[in-house]
Amino acid sequence: MTSDRFAEPLIIAVAPNGARRTQADHPALPITPAELARTAAECQEAGAAMIHLHVRDAEQKHTLDVDAYRAATEAIRRQVGPGLIIQVTSEAVGIYNAEQQMAMVRDLRPEAVSLAVKEICPDAASEPAAAAFLDWMAQEAVQPQYILYSADDVVRLTDLRKRGVIPGDRVSVLYVLGRYTKGQVSQPSDVIPFIDAAADEAIHWSVCAFGRLESACAMTAGALGGHVRVGFENNLYAADGHLAASNGTLVSQVREGAAVIGRTVATPEEARALLS
Repeated sequence: MTSDRFAEPLIIAVAPNGARRTQADHPALPITPAELARTAAECQEAGAAMIHLHVRDAEQKHTLDVDAYRAATEAIRRQVGPGLIIQVTSEAVGIYNAEQQMAMVRDLRPEAVSLAVKEICPDAASEPAAAAFLDWMAQEAVQPQYILYSADDVVRLTDLRKRGVIPGDRVSVLYVLGRYTKGQVSQPSDVIPFIDAAADEAIHWSVCAFGRLESACAMTAGALGGHVRVGFENNLYAADGHLAASNGTLVSQVREGAAVIGRTVATPEEARALLS
């Protein structure tokens, strides 16, 4: 880990809804394009440089429907302009296979997309198709962020990079803290096995965390030179233990804490430069 990593502005991404929660879990959880647009504006004002976008079908269930993504993206752009980075998810949620996930990205051509290595490239047989897809993304300037759930995932990512399946001199990854812990409650120390497994200065890393210590995990990552993703997808509670009023509350907490750890907060333009 190089010292200039700590001089980078802290990228705050917001994941405002996820694939499973509904407004029965929190009335301010955004579902419709209009709700997502209002949330995007609030979170950009609070300090977010990126929104991690999930869309839902007519029954509020997870979907990778391209038209639904386009409707949500257009609504967000009308609300906030061209600044905020819109990263779509390709998450399978037990519904989609790798071929369908990749087809969505090819059709949509988003600015950015999150890709779980376990889903897009689960085994040796899947590597040729994954390599062709990732090369296409590089040519089309679609920015990937690779989702990693364990230290073993980090080791596999490193191997895929060495063998050219994953292209690029530098990759962006998201460490998901506490994914396989009881109750999916994360601890700040959960980031350490990921960092130890990476040992690779060419990785640009962020974290997301489950539960009420989300902000503590975010601050730990920021203090160690990483970046963060917060929001109702994984956590509904403010740092004081009370139900957060909105996604913007969770973003604001990180923005305010950044000064304590000596990090400025990235604008969308700065985030694009760091991720490119």
